[in-house]
Amino acid sequence: MHSLIKEIDRIHTERRYGRVTGVRGLLVELAGIGQYISVGSRLEVETRDRRRVPIEIIGFRHQTALAMPFDAVEGIGVGCKAMVTQSEPVIFPSNGWLGRVVNALGEPIDGKGPIRHGPTPKLLRGTPPPAHSRQRVGEKIDLGVRALNTFISCCRGQRMGIFSGSGVGKSVLLSMIARHAASDISVIGLIGERGREVQEFIEDDLGADGLARSVVVVATSDESALMRRQAAYMTMTLAEYFRDDGADVMCLMDSVTRFAMAQREIGLAGGEPPTSKGYTPTVFTELPKLLERAGPGPQGSGNISGLFTVLVEGDDHNEPVADAVRGILDGHIVMERAIAERGRYPAINVLKSISRTMPRCNSDTQNILVREAKRLLSTYSDMEEMIRLGAYRVGSNPEVDAAIQYNPALEEYLGQWKDDNTSLEEGYDQLQAILESGPAAQVISDYLAEVAEQA
Repeated sequence: MHSLIKEIDRIHTERRYGRVTGVRGLLVELAGIGQYISVGSRLEVETRDRRRVPIEIIGFRHQTALAMPFDAVEGIGVGCKAMVTQSEPVIFPSNGWLGRVVNALGEPIDGKGPIRHGPTPKLLRGTPPPAHSRQRVGEKIDLGVRALNTFISCCRGQRMGIFSGSGVGKSVLLSMIARHAASDISVIGLIGERGREVQEFIEDDLGADGLARSVVVVATSDESALMRRQAAYMTMTLAEYFRDDGADVMCLMDSVTRFAMAQREIGLAGGEPPTSKGYTPTVFTELPKLLERAGPGPQGSGNISGLFTVLVEGDDHNEPVADAVRGILDGHIVMERAIAERGRYPAINVLKSISRTMPRCNSDTQNILVREAKRLLSTYSDMEEMIRLGAYRVGSNPEVDAAIQYNPALEEYLGQWKDDNTSLEEGYDQLQAILESGPAAQVISDYLAEVAEQA
């Protein structure tokens, strides 16, 4: 009843209409209602064939309002009626959304019938909690992936980026985390995803058990730029709802780059000047507004642990979107094509990846294990070309000899099948067993003795 009363209160007591004065590409020009709407307002255009197409105001030019449709522009022509529907787009989430698949408008697309709505509206374009009211990040979260758990540990409320080129395996890594991560609820945004992969992800990667504690938001690559952008807002709004309900939420978004591309498309249609690689200024304004919504919540609420994939163009990890996102998030996971080409999956380069909560969240023993393993991997990486060419002579350098000895075991450790699940404790135990089986055992023993003496 309370939900119904809220819905009745939102019903407009009067209808305001305007008219379409022009259509340029994906841009719809409106006149007659400029004084009643603002940027972000929603309207519906009645097409020639009596369809109702939702549109959003993206700007103004003189006395004309500029809008983009959420659907195709076919059927929209000069003189078509445009009706104001709502000034601020909202949704009414509830626990009934769990286990469901929705589109960017919050409409169910899984064939399971209507979704039960909650009593309280949530703004799609919400604001992050004030910095001074936020909790600190919590304890380590088990992601189920050895390479991440040990070398790039993630804490509850932390935000990480997964950076890679196309076809390197970031979506598969995201699916591993979705299935194995130790969180109360997962909110998964598939933005600009290939249509054929959506059902595969839901049925094969997520599974029935994973879906039962998840909400999946889908906007495929063939949908409009507004739908792709709104899918990201919908994902964050749902995550915020469950966070405010006290849950530990895992927010997975694939990918932030497609959100940026959608915003670029909207900005260019509205007349913004292109800047770096064609991206408009609003892209770099909207990215922090979106990503800062994840993280620890205010006191008394839960948190949102965020993992966001970034598709780097041409394997250039310094391209504009990747560079901007890396500066906003609390760490980055770098995946490399060369590692994938030699058959090790997930193709994570642990030497180029970093978590900004390490080493503070680790024990002294764990830090020592990770430091020694990275030293061995780094030594091998520096000498890799000489070793493969046969130019290095065994016995010339004890450190290189040790790195060569350990490399096969460490490479096998970093690889993991998609269905495997390794806990935090198991990962460190396996790494310790590898390092204590060779020359590094004495180094680790000396480190531990030094730590014990200082304590």
